[in-house]
Amino acid sequence: MPSSLRNLRAAAMLLLAGGFFCLALLAPISAPAYAADQPKGSESKGRYFFRQTCKNCHTKGAAGGEITPLNKTQAQWKAYFLAGKHAKGKETLAKVMDPVQLRDVAAFLHEHAADSLQPETCGK
Repeated sequence: MPSSLRNLRAAAMLLLAGGFFCLALLAPISAPAYAADQPKGSESKGRYFFRQTCKNCHTKGAAGGEITPLNKTQAQWKAYFLAGKHAKGKETLAKVMDPVQLRDVAAFLHEHAADSLQPETCGK
């Protein structure tokens, strides 16, 4: 095999390996709150993060409108977090909180949704 072909093949292998490495690094960053391979979030931490972060804008009469776990069914909350959009699709949820906090908030909202076994509001 000519050396130029060997060099080209080696360069292609390095590029391919580098691409897989970059994907492996980026996967956890872009993973939605409802990824099947991730552990379930903490409901109690999710309640805390929801009250501390979300309720600033999502109370009765506030700019974001009132949001509680009862606003959606479990399936609707799951779809919301899988989509990963916030502010009516104008920004990503990742701009609001980090992935671990999002997973916790998703667990809280899902477990206390309108059709859950323990529906609740989350007053402040």
